[in-house]
Amino acid sequence: MTASRSLRRRLAVSLAGFGGLAVASIVLGPLVGSTSISLRRAFDVSVPFADNVDAQIFFVARLPRTLAGALVGGTLAAAGVIFQGLLRNPLATPFTLGVSSGAALGAMLAITFGWTLGSIGLPAVPVASFAGSIGAVAIVYMLSRARHGGLSTNTLLLAGVTMNAFFSALILFVQYFADFADTYRTLRWLMGDLDVSAYQPLVAALPLLVVSFALFAWLARPLNLLSLGVDSAETHGLDVRRAQRVAFFSASLATGAAVSVGGPIGFVGIIVPHIVRAMVGSDHRVVLPASVLFGAAFLVGCDILSRTLLAPVELPVGIITALIGGPFFLWLLVRR
Repeated sequence: MTASRSLRRRLAVSLAGFGGLAVASIVLGPLVGSTSISLRRAFDVSVPFADNVDAQIFFVARLPRTLAGALVGGTLAAAGVIFQGLLRNPLATPFTLGVSSGAALGAMLAITFGWTLGSIGLPAVPVASFAGSIGAVAIVYMLSRARHGGLSTNTLLLAGVTMNAFFSALILFVQYFADFADTYRTLRWLMGDLDVSAYQPLVAALPLLVVSFALFAWLARPLNLLSLGVDSAETHGLDVRRAQRVAFFSASLATGAAVSVGGPIGFVGIIVPHIVRAMVGSDHRVVLPASVLFGAAFLVGCDILSRTLLAPVELPVGIITALIGGPFFLWLLVRR
């Protein structure tokens, strides 16, 4: 009973603290930029939207990308927790298993060859990106299936590294046929960019993320048991094969949906989980929700920096996360 009360107290404190940080970042995000706006004028319904520059900046240029940053940041952070727990590797990230390179290949094909999906009302690049990520996940899963029907985590890592290299080679091959404009567009997308000016991509990704997060909620206890080792988890009554499959597919699905919105934004899935664990402990029942909230606040904060650091020039947010995450990753590597 005491342990249960302690868990509830830590969970409540974590949700309140990180939740407040996430809400504050989402509220602040649309208000910060190279151009100052009046919040009162932005919500002034007496002025036609076509004539209201403040409303256009707030609702079209800044609010969608702030919501996208929160959605993508929280998703990548949660996926990082899942993959680190599944692989029992503190250096694992949502992009370790080839999901990002498959998504990048799909997006590059759509940009280079001018694919359109006007008939279904969705932009081609996010759809192609998600399809590429799902293709990569299917290949890695087939390669890593063990003879007994489970997942070999060692083979999973090797297959992911191999697919990353293979897809990277295909990306260079496709890039050879692209013109200058398409090459610039794909390069910017590959850097990770939250230049989202519509709510449609967010709405399209939401059903996939709802399914993934529902599975994440179930995975909290199994990940705690998997951290003890496969044999120990089985003695505690855990169906290890099912837990491994659910963890792999849910985290991969979430990563593919996040990448389709913001591109391959690196390091979020490794920075956030480790910072959160240092603050709240290693219990996944606390780490998972706290990482979602802190990941949302972290990426929105990085996006604010990308828009203001060299204003009026806007940097891709992936550059900011790389500048922060690169030294952090090296420190973590040396420490472990």
